[in-house]
Amino acid sequence: MGRHPLRLGYKASAEQFAPAELLAFGVEAEQAGFDSVFISDHLQPWRHTGGHSPAALPWLGALGARTERIVIGTSVLTPTFRYHPAVIAQAFATLGCMFPGRVVLGVGSGESLNEAPLGLEWPDGKERFARLKEALTLIDQLWSEDRVNFDGKFYTTTNATIYDRPDEKVPVYIAASGPAATRLAGRVGDGFITTSGKPQTLYTDTLLPALNEGAQKVGRTVGDLDLLMEMKVSFDHDGERALNDTHYWGALALSSDEKTGVEDPIEMERLADALPVERTKSRWIVSTDADEHVEKISQYADWGFNHLVFHAPGPDQPRFLKLYGEEVLPRLRAKGIA
Repeated sequence: MGRHPLRLGYKASAEQFAPAELLAFGVEAEQAGFDSVFISDHLQPWRHTGGHSPAALPWLGALGARTERIVIGTSVLTPTFRYHPAVIAQAFATLGCMFPGRVVLGVGSGESLNEAPLGLEWPDGKERFARLKEALTLIDQLWSEDRVNFDGKFYTTTNATIYDRPDEKVPVYIAASGPAATRLAGRVGDGFITTSGKPQTLYTDTLLPALNEGAQKVGRTVGDLDLLMEMKVSFDHDGERALNDTHYWGALALSSDEKTGVEDPIEMERLADALPVERTKSRWIVSTDADEHVEKISQYADWGFNHLVFHAPGPDQPRFLKLYGEEVLPRLRAKGIA
């Protein structure tokens, strides 16, 4: 495999918009020149007031039917608690049959906000990682074999068959922010997902070396994977608007210690709303200058991330899609970034 082409995508904010409205944004993203649309699969949003949580699986089917060329997928879905891995294998095989070459299964080890409300005793990181590895093994077998008898530590199947499978397997991208899951992505993933706005050393000194280490164990290189970066960007001609739009997503600026164990959107909202805008903006590229966006985005491409998926925090997503589609995407392409 060679180096993946550079692509520019749109993150559909499931936690912020109702399903039909969000679907319209996904269609507009294709029309505005974006190459992909990704959605998170949350049971609960980051905040209660004005929050939403459309189910990703039916939404992706609707988006695929309403569009023609964009890649669609999850960023991310957890195939280990609310879902049995076989259900995810069946669902994404079906999507792959309907929209061949356009579907990505992006997975992660999960967040208590989405799983604990269903009565689950939330396990530690070691168990969540073990569940993810086992789930991916089972999904791969179900996509590759008939009559799968699987006897794992967490999941079991008896003579299970996925009858409708696409000619080519749906690619699996693994999301991670630490070295262990990143090495797993290098070993078994078709792609790697992480998010922007953190210290450069996390990407250049920790995650990318771990990804390369995992890839080398199976005779691959980082260039064999699609490296997806969720880019947090707030762009508007009105600087105050661009800055204040980040307030809605204040939860992203909370530290791990501040939000660990918080499983109620009402409490998460309270913690986020207590943050000053100086902190809520910290995860975002906030600027009225398209060239400044291009400059700051370019560093991620320089590090090797080739699939840049833009997440905008504001309530007026059509405005963002139009402005970014007209002013930023062409500059990125003209510079050779995409």
